[in-house]
Amino acid sequence: MKEIIHIYHTNDLHSHFEHWSRIRDFLQKRKEWHVNEGEDVFLFDIGDHVDRWHPYTEATLGKGNVGLLNQAGYDAVTIGNNEGITLDYGDLDTLYQEAEFHVIVGNLLNREKKVPDWIKTHHIYETKAGMKVAVLGLTAYFSPFYRALGWNITSPLDELKKHVEKLKHEADVLVLLSHLGIRDDELIAGSLPEIDVILGAHTHHILHEGKEINGVMLGAAGKFGNFVGHMMIEVDAKKKSVLSKKAQLYAHDDLPPSAHEEEEKLGWFKEGEDLLGTEVSHLTEPLPADWFNESPLPQLLSDALKEWCSADCSFLNAGLLIEGLNAGPVTRQDLHRILPHPINPCLIELSGAELKEIIKQTFNEEWPHLQLKGLGFRGKIMGEFVYTNIAFEEDKQRIYINGVPIRPKKIYKLAIPDMFTFGHFFPDLQRLEKKYFMPEFLRDILAWKLGQ
Repeated sequence: MKEIIHIYHTNDLHSHFEHWSRIRDFLQKRKEWHVNEGEDVFLFDIGDHVDRWHPYTEATLGKGNVGLLNQAGYDAVTIGNNEGITLDYGDLDTLYQEAEFHVIVGNLLNREKKVPDWIKTHHIYETKAGMKVAVLGLTAYFSPFYRALGWNITSPLDELKKHVEKLKHEADVLVLLSHLGIRDDELIAGSLPEIDVILGAHTHHILHEGKEINGVMLGAAGKFGNFVGHMMIEVDAKKKSVLSKKAQLYAHDDLPPSAHEEEEKLGWFKEGEDLLGTEVSHLTEPLPADWFNESPLPQLLSDALKEWCSADCSFLNAGLLIEGLNAGPVTRQDLHRILPHPINPCLIELSGAELKEIIKQTFNEEWPHLQLKGLGFRGKIMGEFVYTNIAFEEDKQRIYINGVPIRPKKIYKLAIPDMFTFGHFFPDLQRLEKKYFMPEFLRDILAWKLGQ
């Protein structure tokens, strides 16, 4: 007896709710259609549905996203790094309290090094014809960040091998929800042919018709809700075997328009803004922010960063601040608007010789105008660098820390935004010991400073 198992999947929405109404309506109609036809259908999200750049997500700390997934009728999700490391321990631990779907993550443990009660390492679904479909989930191995928040994350590949070895004897079809990225997905497909389908995320890759490696079919739907994925698995229920796999994507722009999508989009934004209306400070004069010239707000943020981290010096890029602040009341919404990034403070200890080389790299004339994407940055361009307790003389040939020339062998404490530690701008910082301050974002540091 042949049957087709339909899986619809989304990934890396990053709270781009301007696409959500159309996606939700499409998935609900498709699910209803398959059920009426007597076919098995599942809806899965592969992580990073939550992104705190959006006021609705920020105000509800992701619980609003969970409500949207409930409404759409999802069967299971795995978490991405945005769910995992942009919320504090308690907020992630309670994020899925009202979830009407399974949360499947095979490599996340709580403070007690146990599987949290809101997580399943896997789940076996049974089709109408009796086929057992095992679904596993894995999230990216961002160990220092999870550790700083109190979680224990384990090697995704080691966990996967253990689960596959067990489940290949218990299930007829193995599906992996992978928030690991395309390279890991390809590696897994090459080494674990027991897996039938890998639904991918994290690296925002697009596989229009899937990609088959070693008999394993990979599917992925890009980012921001630009696509919805559809994986069709043809099986022989009598022989308990998989006959074929086919993947396709539906572009958001080709989906039928939703009746109230513009109203809903504006409504989510407005609700978030209203919820973030709490006043945190009152300014007697404006604090402008300029990306290319000296201005008070970027300097205040750099000073606050140094003070928060108890550092000797600090620097950051002025483009982190989308705009300045007007005189009068300052609300959580104002700070979220001008600093929407999920970027944490970071403290690094390094020698004076190392610090000098890092500072010299900030003189790169191309960086201020660079249009930056990724690394947690939610702005437009880098902007000029702003320094605290770092000064220059003789056309930047002499560098001073707190008014004293850098001493090559002295150990200094440098405070910076965490995005500079990921290797893209300052490769040398990757190898140095780091302390990430979590769950505080830069906007929390600015709120603290303004509150003083």
